[in-house]
Amino acid sequence: MLKKAFELSVLCEAEVALIVFSPRGKLYEFSSSSSSMQKTIDRYQKYNKDVQVNYSSNNKAIEERNSQQLKYEAANLEKKIENLEASKRKLMGEGLESCSIDELQTTENQLEKSLLSIRAKKNQLYREKIEQLKQKEKQLLEENEVLCQKCGPRQWEQQNQQNHQQREIIPYETSPDSHEVETELQIGRPERR
Repeated sequence: MLKKAFELSVLCEAEVALIVFSPRGKLYEFSSSSSSMQKTIDRYQKYNKDVQVNYSSNNKAIEERNSQQLKYEAANLEKKIENLEASKRKLMGEGLESCSIDELQTTENQLEKSLLSIRAKKNQLYREKIEQLKQKEKQLLEENEVLCQKCGPRQWEQQNQQNHQQREIIPYETSPDSHEVETELQIGRPERR
């Protein structure tokens, strides 16, 4: 190793210092400069200190840039939040005194679009619920027919005729406030007459 260090210093005209400790703790050192090993070590420490100072100053500059960028983004987000809150207040009908006709027209259009969307969703949910209820009605009628067949053929025919008549004429309340429909459908064994 000492020979290679010497060759490196000659070929590259570089200042080379080598410190080696053997497994038994014996020290071997080599310095290519005419000066002592200590001067080479001092030079290394000075260089290393300068590098650390430059590194820390570069880190501070990077941190300052990052903090400025974060402050800029925070300010932009704050403005967006303020705009969204102002828009929300307008949609709720607050603070409309200072709005121009164009702003009021835009707000009205937004509300109409929202209402259309809400109504479409509500109608979709109603249709799904109606389909579920139709499926449930079909299932209950099938169960009723199975139960009627178990009771006997004559009773089953009478019950089946009653079910068809009830489906054709279903009494209901005629008041405009009533949304409930009364039926005479029964689940279980038919009454004996």
